[in-house]
Amino acid sequence: MVEGPELLRLIDSIHRDKGIGKEILFEAIEQALITAARKRWGPHGNLSVKINRITGDLEAYEDGRRADPSQFGRISAQTAKQIMIQKIREAERDVIYSDYEAKIDTLVNGTVQRFDKGAIIINLGRTEGIIPRSEQIFNEQYRPGDRIRAYVVKVQKKGQKVMIILSRTHPNLVKELFKLEVPEIGDRIVEIKGIVREPGHRTKIAVFSSDLKVDAIGACVGVRGTRIRNIVEELGGEKIDIVRWSDSPDLFIRNALSPAEITAVELDRESQHARVIVPEDQLSLAIGKKGQNVRLTAKLTHWHIDIMTEEQARRQRERERAEIYKLPNVPDGMPEKLLLNGITSLRTLLVKGADHLQTMYELSEEDAKALVEYAGKRQEEALAEYAAEEAAAREAADAEKRARLEKEAAEKAVTAAAAGGASEEASVATAQPEKEGEKA
Repeated sequence: MVEGPELLRLIDSIHRDKGIGKEILFEAIEQALITAARKRWGPHGNLSVKINRITGDLEAYEDGRRADPSQFGRISAQTAKQIMIQKIREAERDVIYSDYEAKIDTLVNGTVQRFDKGAIIINLGRTEGIIPRSEQIFNEQYRPGDRIRAYVVKVQKKGQKVMIILSRTHPNLVKELFKLEVPEIGDRIVEIKGIVREPGHRTKIAVFSSDLKVDAIGACVGVRGTRIRNIVEELGGEKIDIVRWSDSPDLFIRNALSPAEITAVELDRESQHARVIVPEDQLSLAIGKKGQNVRLTAKLTHWHIDIMTEEQARRQRERERAEIYKLPNVPDGMPEKLLLNGITSLRTLLVKGADHLQTMYELSEEDAKALVEYAGKRQEEALAEYAAEEAAAREAADAEKRARLEKEAAEKAVTAAAAGGASEEASVATAQPEKEGEKA
């Protein structure tokens, strides 16, 4: 049995290599010896073992009487070794768990070690992390040995191991990268107010500066774009929109939809709906590829956003006002009162509810509930009608565009044919003098 200075050196070595507290190691060895002794001699007798923390000598007691430690030489060494290894592994697991639990919601660096059923296993030094397939960016490719930076999502104990779940898709990965690259964020001069992301495609991040002398967007971009370029490279070319945050929903929505030019933003605060009106040539830019720009803007601003052209908005307003005038069984003049008080659509009427109508417009409880019920049904019908009309309008516009393109193509063909005929005539005219010269 190892004891004395040699035992102290062994414990000190494990403490430095594994990061396990010395007291935990002393207790693990003591417990291992006691368990092995009881397994060898049976449960009778009150046995205790202590290791002198200064000299490393063993002190054994049985039923309160000091026992000779040399008798531990007869104990099964293999049993004691297995128990001690198990205790040390448990202690190491607890140390790693505590370490990485403190790192949740932060970035860690590692090396790609191997691939397991679509997951990437990352070597973090003392332990391994895993990036499940669901936390990987679709267009990123890695090979064993590649350096990788990931966001710690979850840490949990699983048997004798610690499972560290990492992510490359989490929005806060981008947030932490900005903290690393932009000192003003760490100094709390620039604050990240919100961040939304479609991994591998696009991220929108809203920033605000508490110091009027510091431009939040300029700080995040860096001199000649150095800071933002480093982040984009880390994300494999993912596009990042840096948006100036504002406590005014109107201005915030305008900023978030940039670079599209906005004509007007109409807010319905009751239902948290925003109607954004844009010029015809800005519609596709505001919506973005496959609706990405408006979808991310809606998530960032927490407003439901409808984007329309000026003509579409005009037609929509006319339809909504017409629906208010079509409300059944209402007193004379009530539609005008509703419109003057901001209830300009069936949706707004539904948000206000029956109690509001009953109190403000002197309707009976039965009439108010009937009105709200009608508005709910008619709202669904009106939306379906509007969608059908817009689809028909788009189809007509597409047909007109196709006809225009076909006409232009036909005109080009005629022009080309005419040019070809003229060229042929010129060639013939040139050839005739040559033939006459040959005859001469």
